[in-house]
Amino acid sequence: MSQVLINQYLAQLDVLKKVGGTHRESVVREAFKDLLKGWGKQHDLVFIPEYKLDSTTKDTRFVDGALLHELRVPFGYWEAKDAKDDLDAEIEFKFKRGYPQDNIIFEDSARAVLIQHREEVMRCDVADVKSLEKLLKLFFSFERAEIADFRQAVAQFKTDLPAVLDALRSMIEREHTTNAAFSKASKKFLKHAQEAINPGLTDADVREMLIQHILTEEIFSKVFDSEFQSCTCSKPPSSPAG
Repeated sequence: MSQVLINQYLAQLDVLKKVGGTHRESVVREAFKDLLKGWGKQHDLVFIPEYKLDSTTKDTRFVDGALLHELRVPFGYWEAKDAKDDLDAEIEFKFKRGYPQDNIIFEDSARAVLIQHREEVMRCDVADVKSLEKLLKLFFSFERAEIADFRQAVAQFKTDLPAVLDALRSMIEREHTTNAAFSKASKKFLKHAQEAINPGLTDADVREMLIQHILTEEIFSKVFDSEFQSCTCSKPPSSPAG
């Protein structure tokens, strides 16, 4: 599929040059834009043209295009230049103006340059299908540090979860045995849950509901911080009735 998209790009680029009678960036860049849009769809990314940047120089800047996750988190950027420009000089100039350097492609309809983590990763002629495919695969395999950290945390949570669940079940069982107030509140909550949710609920179901509440409250408080805390009680409930 990737080589099909590249061949479509090259064909469209050729048509734009021939029919448009020009190699101007404003005309021929449409072909690379369509290539990024098509490739991005395979990764559930949304292409936004003329994307406004929050530059390090605090000035208003617009990159020719950006690919965003559906949650509006930027994934990567694209800047087109004119074929008659000095591409390396233009790249240096854009970076001095505060353009992002984490994952961005510069291209002039003849060459493409990929910058990741402030370093040049690869450059190639756009007519070289295999090389351009490699460059784009590197671009689309990029992972932001915060997303990588989140995925690592999720993986670690899955590893730790069985032990956490066992510990919580042991704690709840101990409270049922030794804490009369807890046991009374648990029975009261069970009766309420049977009346409001399902008459078939059991004491074991109530314990699992309590465990889910404990886990999700902790997760939400860490992810959403003050926004979540302002919508919930300041302290976790001391019993199922809380």
